[in-house]
Amino acid sequence: MYICVCKGVTDHAIREAVLQGAERMRDLKVSLGITEQCGICACHAKNVLDQALMQETPTHPPGT
Repeated sequence: MYICVCKGVTDHAIREAVLQGAERMRDLKVSLGITEQCGICACHAKNVLDQALMQETPTHPPGT
């Protein structure tokens, strides 16, 4: 699904950016151009970013 129509950024691209190390909206702005034009995508991009970060963070410490 497109999150940022101005830059053509999808939710998949945001998840991929998280896999590459993005942790903040600023990281998405630098790597993908999120919020550089109209800014309407900011809240949706933040939601996808937060969800992707939660999926990347293990819920149990290793070895438990």
